[in-house]
Amino acid sequence: MNSKLIIKAGLLAGTLDIIAAFLNFYYKTGKNPTIVLKYIASAIFGKEAMAGGIEMILTGLLLHFIIAFIFTLFFSVIYKMLWSWLKNIILIAILYGIFVWIVMNLAIVPLSKASQIPFSWSGLITNIIILIVCIGLPLSYLFRKNSQAI
Repeated sequence: MNSKLIIKAGLLAGTLDIIAAFLNFYYKTGKNPTIVLKYIASAIFGKEAMAGGIEMILTGLLLHFIIAFIFTLFFSVIYKMLWSWLKNIILIAILYGIFVWIVMNLAIVPLSKASQIPFSWSGLITNIIILIVCIGLPLSYLFRKNSQAI
């Protein structure tokens, strides 16, 4: 396992994903996107996180990148198997983006203290596209490009 590749890929995917989340949130609400980071922190601290200040914003950012690195590490473990089955980085990116959405929305968030965001088809589609583009594609591309290093 190439730790430099995992760090690089995790930082890239985490950064792209949080930027997309900020832009999506701001576009939909016109509110300060740091609310997204407080929401992430609310997974541990519940409603109190939403009233918190910089400490909750930084906690949310830290949690976001921990999660991004966990998904990157998992991807690094399953990449060779995915490539042997599919041999297509776009298809791998789509499937991994959907997988990340399923894990986050059907397991992680419901088990956390974060409040549930009401379901909408447009939200589901937007979020899956973000995950495909910001996590699935960068990971698929970087791991394919560096496949001899893993």
